[in-house]
Parts: sequence; C-alpha cells; structure tokens
Amino acid sequence: MSASSVASKTWQTLATHAERARDVHLRDLFASDPQRFSRFSLEHNGLLLDYSKQRLTAETLGALQGLWWVADMPGWINRLRAGEAINHTEGRAVLHHALRHQGTRPILQNGLDVMPQVHAVLEQMRRFCNALHSGEWRGATGEQVLDVVNIGIGGSDLGPKMATQALAAHHIPHLKVHYVSNLDGAHLATTLAGLSPRTTLFVIASKTFTTQETMQNAASARRWLVDALGEAAVRRHFVAVSTNLSGVAKFGIDPDHAFAFWDWVGGRFSVWSAIGLPLALAIGFENFQRFLAGAAAMDAHFFEAPAERNLPFVLALLDVWNTDFLGAETRACLPYSQSLELLPRYLQQLEMESNGKRADRNGQDPGCPTSPILWGEAGTNGQHAFYQLLHQGGRLIPSDFIVSREADFPLPGHHEKLLANCFAQAEALMHGKTAEEVRAEMEAAHVPSTVIDRLLPYKVFPGNQPSTTLLLPRLDPYNFGQLIALFEHKVFALGMIWNLNSYDQWGVEYGKQLANRLLPIIEGRAPADGLDSSTAGLLAYCRRT
Repeated sequence: MSASSVASKTWQTLATHAERARDVHLRDLFASDPQRFSRFSLEHNGLLLDYSKQRLTAETLGALQGLWWVADMPGWINRLRAGEAINHTEGRAVLHHALRHQGTRPILQNGLDVMPQVHAVLEQMRRFCNALHSGEWRGATGEQVLDVVNIGIGGSDLGPKMATQALAAHHIPHLKVHYVSNLDGAHLATTLAGLSPRTTLFVIASKTFTTQETMQNAASARRWLVDALGEAAVRRHFVAVSTNLSGVAKFGIDPDHAFAFWDWVGGRFSVWSAIGLPLALAIGFENFQRFLAGAAAMDAHFFEAPAERNLPFVLALLDVWNTDFLGAETRACLPYSQSLELLPRYLQQLEMESNGKRADRNGQDPGCPTSPILWGEAGTNGQHAFYQLLHQGGRLIPSDFIVSREADFPLPGHHEKLLANCFAQAEALMHGKTAEEVRAEMEAAHVPSTVIDRLLPYKVFPGNQPSTTLLLPRLDPYNFGQLIALFEHKVFALGMIWNLNSYDQWGVEYGKQLANRLLPIIEGRAPADGLDSSTAGLLAYCRRT
C-alpha cells in the first residue's frame, strides 16, 4: 500500500515552517537577499522558471525537496516508465509519454512494446495530413477541403483546441480548423453556418464511438452533409479517431479512415495521440512532430533531473506549499499571450480532473487539501477584470505568469508593452505599497493633506501575493510541447505527494448516469417516479405549455 506524505516527519517540519512564514513579507525576503532570483530560479532547455516571488526560504525549500524521497518519486517514475498499471482503480498503465517517445528503447505494456503501434498511427496521420494539404484528398464533389470540424468533448476536444489556438502563428494558410463539443445545438449550428458541405471534413473523436454529446453532434453533422450531398458523400467527408471500428463502419466511415488510440492514454493526456489529428492538420505534420519532440525533451528532464533541478517537481512543491501549508484555495493561471487564451481552461481539466479527489490510493482521506481551484485569463485582459481582487481582495491567491520572450505575432510596439505589464503585475503583487509609501507619493504630487487622509486607505496594497513566472523563448511547437508536458508531469508529481491516482475520473461519470436516467423522462418515454422534489419540479416546469 502507498504511504501518505502527510504522516511523515518532513510534513510536520513543513508545518512548523509555515507558522514562521505567516509573519514574513516577500519584500523583506528580497531586501535581505539581493541574490534571491539566482537562488530561486531554474533554467532548462530555454525555459526559465522564476519562483523567487514565492514565500519560501532556502530552509523551507530544502524541506519541501525532501518530499521527493517521502513520496518515493524515483520509484513511481520507474513504475510509470515500466508500464505498470499505476491507474490502479481501472487496471491501466499510464503511457502518454510513449506517444512522443523519440528513441529506440521499447516501452512495454503487459510485456509488449507499444511503440510499433504508436509509430503506425503516426505514419497514418502523416499520410493523411499530407494528402489533405496537397489536395490529393478531396471531397465527394472533387473540391479541396478548406474547413475541418473536430467533433469531440473533454480530452477529445479541449487539448487539441487549446493547442490549435496556441500555435496559430504556424497554421497552414488555406485550411481552417474548428471545434464542436457542447451538446447545446448552438455550438454546432453556429459553426456550420459559415461552412460549405462540399469543402468540409469532419473528424469524429470518441474512443468508444458512444459518447452522448459527440455522437449527437456527429449525427446532426452527418444529416447536414447528407441533405446536401447524399449518403455516398459520408466516406469522403468523415474520418474517426476511435477504437470501435464496427461503430465507425455503421456510421458510414471507412474503417481505413479510423485512427486508433489506446486505453493507456487518458483523455486529458491524449493530444499527443491521434486525438491531435486536427492539430496536425492545422499546423502541418512536421510541426506536430516538433510538438512531440518538445514534450519528449521535457519527459527526459523529468525522468532524469534531481529534485532540486526538476522543473515539474518544483512546480508541484509550490502547489503543496501554498495549498497545504499557507492555506491557498485557488491558483490563478495568467498567460500573457492571446494565443494561450485557452490554457487556463485546459489546465483546469488537466489538474482538477486529475487531482480533485478526496480518496487516496488506499481509499482513505488524503489528510490534506489536494488540487487548488484553478482559474485565470489571458493578460492584459485579466488586469481589467479580476486583478483588483488579487491586489486588494484580502485572499491568498498564488499566480502563475506565463509569457514568451519573443512575440508569435510581432506587431511593432506590442510585445514590449506586454512584457512590461506581465513583469510589473508580478512585482506589484509581491511588493505591495505601504501606507507610508502612499503618503510620500501623494505628498510629492502636492496632494492636500485632507485628501491624502481620505484616500490613503484605498491606495494601500498589502502585497505578499506569491507568484511564479515561466518564461518561454518563443511560442513555437517545440517549446509549446515542453510547456504542456511540464504541467502533465507536475500533475503526476502532485498525485504521488498526495498519494492519489491522478488518472481516473469517477466524479465525471455519476452525472452522466443520472442524465441517462432522466432523458427518457424528459422525452416522455418513462414516468417521473422516484425523483427528488427539486428535479421533479424542474422537469414539470419544462413540460408546461
């Protein structure tokens, strides 16, 4: 049975450190150590992680790093790499790192090397991308495909959608990729409104080919196409990412145009698989390979780097420190990049679906808070929305600032201002502004003393809000691959520290079960028996004429 970090001496030592940390301000930590940045930052393969604005001392950091051994991180990394069923509640291996593996070393699952299957699907994706981009693959009327619509939900939608937007600067010019996920007909209808059936290709992404939202949207898209072009057109305008070949064939898709993936790939970790086909179509297969290579480089770093130099592990430690010892309940993800606008939403799924759990690997209470509530918005938009709360709202809210040194869309005068805002916000959250500083500033501006006395309380900023800044060289496929794999491995490290299975998601299933029970009642095919009064009242209200 796995052991809990909470019961360890290291955990108790950290609790003592936290008591002392409550009385220490970040501005004092910087004042007492002019070299703080160099002591609390890491650089690897072009990525810079500055965590000097976290409420840490060197002594506390050393204690946190002891969790590497308490949680048996080396052992868990070996189990992950060996293909053991570390997703123990579902009896599955966790091998998404195999999808971007660059070497010749076999990666085993149940004693069999999975890499020949991975390479075969990648080759199928390469051929398809090249055929579509060259115009070799054409629609039923002989016209070239100009629009691709991915129909999926959850990990079959959000990962590739986020990545497609993130890498907008690298898109194939003549092809537009769209994403439909919501069961609300407005999502599909508004997407199709601007498209032509003659030049549109649909990618249906569902491992089982039974997911309710995906299959309803797929059926409606199929009807839209068939009404315009006839049944025979389905084979030239639909492909599938699925393992249910009989379901694919029944839908009318040629099984040769189905791209496989496997049960050792969790949905929120699947963008590297055939689920990433729409991304590969958007950016070209060579760029998709660079995306995989960046992730593989981060895999090698995480698997081999020691605790004190391991970027994903250090990020995990910061979450543990802020959540379990300083009492933070949320974390803000603040990418200063419009291209990364969807990153906070993607990380919500990656982190909260993985570690938002109250039962550990032994079926027991973990004994501490686990995943913080993650939220955020792209800068500088967020500055005009919720930053007021960050600065003066009185809650401890750690923040992750993410920005690139170079712009992906280099319009003159934009990126310098963006960097200035990003770094300034992190500095302001850290340093704050005291009443004495506010008074001196207003006096220097010759503000009357009566006005100073009246306005002073409103202009004080407590500061001491912890943050990290993650600086990328540029937002290209390789560095973006590194970034996403960095957060994936952080999730794994947190799961091991909190003694969680980060790879199941039973909480997602319960609501689906209830929806399947309610659907025949809503459709009038079953009586409304055994319902609570609220649900019964809502259904009755919907049936009013």
